[in-house]
Order: sequence, then C-alpha cells, then structure tokens
Amino acid sequence: MASSRAQARIRHPRHQRRGEARLPAVLATLVAVALYLLLPQNLLLGPRFVLPTLEVFLLVPLLVINPRRMTRQNRASRTLSLVLVAVIAGSNLFALGLLIHDLVSAGVKDGGALLVAALQVWLTNIIVFGLAYWELDRGGPVARTQAPREELPMADFRFSQDENDGAVQEVADGSSISADWIPTLADYLYVSVTNSTAFSPTDTMPLSTRAKLMMSVQAVAALLTSPLVIARAVSILH
Repeated sequence: MASSRAQARIRHPRHQRRGEARLPAVLATLVAVALYLLLPQNLLLGPRFVLPTLEVFLLVPLLVINPRRMTRQNRASRTLSLVLVAVIAGSNLFALGLLIHDLVSAGVKDGGALLVAALQVWLTNIIVFGLAYWELDRGGPVARTQAPREELPMADFRFSQDENDGAVQEVADGSSISADWIPTLADYLYVSVTNSTAFSPTDTMPLSTRAKLMMSVQAVAALLTSPLVIARAVSILH
C-alpha cells in the first residue's frame, strides 16, 4: 500500500510531459456526431450530412497535429478545437429548440420518436459541455500537461484534488500538490454528467464567469430536456 501511494508522485503524465491521450476526445466527438446524424430530419439544421462533415473536417487536422498524445499546440489548432466544440454545441442547442417546438405543437403524435430524440439531445449535451470544459480550463489539454503550473492560466474549475493536500495521507498523496494531479477528459465529463443530472455543481466548483455561464446554459438545457421534454413525450404516448 505504501509503495502504491508513493508511485502517485511519478505516475501522472505531467511528470513525463507525455500529454493526454487523444483517443478519448476523438471517441467522444464521434459519438456526438453520430447522435446528431441519428436525429429525426425535422430537428436538423440543414441537410443531414452537412454539419457532421464539417465537424469531421475540423477534427482531421487536430488528429494530424496530435495523433496519439496531445503535446503540440499552436494558434490555428487551438482555434480549430474551439470551433469544433462550438459547432457541436450550437447544432445541439438548435436541435433542442426544435424539439421543444415540436412538443408544444398539437399535431405531434409520435411520442416514441420524441423520447429517443430527447435522449440523443441530452447525451450530446453532456458530451459537448464536457469537451468545452476540457478545452477551456487552465488553457486546454496541451497547456495543462506541457506548461509549468506557474505558467498555467487561471483555473475555471476547482476540483476536490486541488484541496486535498491537507487531508489524511492516503488522500493527500493523490492531490494536485503532492502528485502533480491534473484533470483529464474523464474528469470534465463527470462534471458535465453531474451538472446535467443535479442541475448544479456537486464536488467540482466553477470559478470563472465563463465557467458559471456555461454550467448555467447546460443546466437549463438539461432541465428542458429531461423532465419537461420527457414528460410531454410520455403524455403523447398515452
């Protein structure tokens, strides 16, 4: 047990500057693209394949720059990654607006399709906001692993590991100070899941104004998608 805790100080990618793995972000992006492709046509912004093609087009150069580990970044790649997230987020919020419009229309009868569409929009909401938090916090995934802590931008989120240095030893050994811990995509997806289910922060607190605004937008979108949309769809089924 003691040796495993001691290894906490050397096992994090920051110590070798390897960078965060690219694959999880690629998979999350492709899942969001697939969920959009499977939406009913009346919830899409334009022809079905236009936005997904654009999103894949934006993703390709990011893969070329960092195919396996995210260790390199320039202004162009940073802009591309942020635009990609913005396109996915914008198209999903647009689909949510159309979904709500269809739900309040008296002629809508296909409750089963609405339930499936609501689930797709809700899942995409979780993915895209997780990606947005991951891209923005502390300068993004490349800066978080490649730059010294004193050179990182101010944090948008405060994780529990950022406060655990004064806890009992077995907890403190994994803290940001002791183990040089840095959040990865999984941590930001967890924040996104909890914000979409609890409609508020849980163990991770937003610090910056933009983080609070994004979490507010996500919570409102989740609130509209989960109880209101699903309740209306169930009523149509009956």
